[in-house]
Amino acid sequence: MGVQKEIWLRDIVEGFFPDDSFAAKAVNDDAFVEGGNKVHVPNAGAPAGVKKNRSKIPAEVTKRTDTDVEYPLDEYTTDPILIPNADTVELSYDKRQSVIRQNKQELIRQAHEGLLVSWAPGKDNCISTTGAAKPAHLAIATGNRKSVTVEDILKLQTKFDEEDIPQTGRYLLLDATMYTELLSSMTNTDKIGFFQAADVKRGVVGQLYSFDVMKRSTVLRYAVAEGAVTALATAKAATDCAAGLAWHEESVRRALGAVKMFDESDSPTYYGDIYSFLVRCGGAVSRSDKKGVYALVGITA
Repeated sequence: MGVQKEIWLRDIVEGFFPDDSFAAKAVNDDAFVEGGNKVHVPNAGAPAGVKKNRSKIPAEVTKRTDTDVEYPLDEYTTDPILIPNADTVELSYDKRQSVIRQNKQELIRQAHEGLLVSWAPGKDNCISTTGAAKPAHLAIATGNRKSVTVEDILKLQTKFDEEDIPQTGRYLLLDATMYTELLSSMTNTDKIGFFQAADVKRGVVGQLYSFDVMKRSTVLRYAVAEGAVTALATAKAATDCAAGLAWHEESVRRALGAVKMFDESDSPTYYGDIYSFLVRCGGAVSRSDKKGVYALVGITA
C-alpha cells in the first residue's frame, strides 16, 4: 500500500516548531508566506509624535512611512532513499514509517540551524565572554577561549534594558559546553533560583537575569581576528569561537512555507519504492535597528 502523503505532511508541519524548541519563541509569519517561498509582512511605521502642553497651533502634519518586512525562505531537501521491495515484504516493522520519521528529524535539525544563522547579529551586537580560559570546543578550533560567567549574562541584561526591551519574553540559547560553563560560575544560591524557574514543556532549563535559558548541542560560530569578532563564520576555521544567542520573542521572526513529499512506488529500475522530502522555511530579525538580538561569543583567551 502506498504512503498516504496527507498524513505524513501534516505530521511534519505539526511538529516542525515544537513548543519546547527555541524556534517557537519568535513571531510566527506562516500567515504571510507568499508562493510558498517568501514572506512579506505589512509593518506599520513609527507612531505619531506626542507633545506635552502644545503651544503651537495648528500642529505640524506628518505622514507615517511604513516599512514592510520581507525575507526569503530557504529550501531544504532530503536525499532520495530507496526501500527495496524485499524489505517491504520481509521486515517485521514498517520501514517506510521509520524512514519518514528519520528524514523529518533531520529536516528539523537542519532548518533550525539555518534559522539561527538568519537571526545571528553582526559584530556590533556581540558581547564577549570574560571567564577563565578553557580549551576551544568547536570542531577544528584550536587554542583557548574565555568561558561564560554569570557576569556576562548580567551584561546582556544591561544591553536589553538600555534598549527598552520588555522584561518578559527574553531568551538565551547556549550550546552544551557554554551552558556547563555558566553553571560552573554560579553559586549554590544562584543555582537554586535558576533551576526553580525551569519549564521542561517550554524547553527552558532555568532563568537568570531576566533570561529564560535554553540549550542545544550547537548554536552559532563567529570568526575572530586579533581577539575581536569580525563576522558570523561562513566556513570552519581554527580561530572560530562558539557563541550563544540572546533575543526577545518579538525581535525575531520565522515562517514555514511549502512542505512536499515525493515518491515513486514500484520503480522498475530500482526494484522498490523511492522517497524524498522538501521543506521551505526561514527567519529574520524583526527590527531594522537590530535591537533585542545579541550574540554571546566565547572570545579567544
